[in-house]
Amino acid sequence: MATVSATASRSRRKRLSVGRLAAWAAMVIALLVTLFPFLWMIRTAFSTTRSLPSNPSSLLPADFTWGAFERVLGLGSRAQAIAEGGSGASVNFWLYLRNSFFYAGAITLGQVLFCSMAAYAFARLHWPGRNVVFGIFLGGLLVPPIFTSLPNFILVKNLGLLNTFPGMILPTFFMTPFAIFFLRQFFLGINHEIEESAALDGAGPWRTFFGIVLPISTAPVTTLAILTFITAWNDYFWPFLVGNNEDTRVLTVALGVFRSQTPAGSPDWAGLMAATLVAALPVLVLFFAFARKIIDSIGYSGVK
Repeated sequence: MATVSATASRSRRKRLSVGRLAAWAAMVIALLVTLFPFLWMIRTAFSTTRSLPSNPSSLLPADFTWGAFERVLGLGSRAQAIAEGGSGASVNFWLYLRNSFFYAGAITLGQVLFCSMAAYAFARLHWPGRNVVFGIFLGGLLVPPIFTSLPNFILVKNLGLLNTFPGMILPTFFMTPFAIFFLRQFFLGINHEIEESAALDGAGPWRTFFGIVLPISTAPVTTLAILTFITAWNDYFWPFLVGNNEDTRVLTVALGVFRSQTPAGSPDWAGLMAATLVAALPVLVLFFAFARKIIDSIGYSGVK
């Protein structure tokens, strides 16, 4: 009997180990497939555009150089760019970087402030039609953003806000359905006794929200701010539609313009990939710095 039990135990451990190895192998393959475009982008950024056609399948940079990053940061000359196979087109990188930070930062501040107040009103305040209005807000999640682009564009144009930061920021400055839903789920889990104690001390809804509820909600609010900033930073279509001049152009739009500035031949792929890497750096830093907080907050809000 003991021999049979030991044999069964060894067989079970063997099955578990095989399954675990298969799971790890599948995860590694999925990770490699996911990261390969990013690794290829790094390889292209450290290559010269002139050498890329002669080394199409190499995983290492073709004729390694920092020239593409020097062109992006304004440190390289036009002659050097042309010698490395670039088009010689210039990129006002620091201006576009400033515009992207202003655009994404303003949207993030607006959504965090107004969405948190709206979410608190839906979660805690009792007023006629609250559930109906919240259902309408949730219905907004079913509407693709492309459907609202034309009405928003016409409104911004009629207000005379084309090619201005207010025109770019206003459509998503106040609130989005996802942000309200995300914060409302967290506010529903806050103990009512905290707010009841504040009411006994004479605190009204505004004081309770800003003095008590908001300070204990730093985790979900921070997560929402990061997600909103990343979304706004990566936005392309709306800034391209409304703010496509030099003073309001953001990095995502500028990269598309840079790609098209090719008098002859193929685009400056090395310069384009280098600019894309530098533009993605703030988002990568934010994500890796707050990845655990984002995952925990999303999981917490999703089970409420």
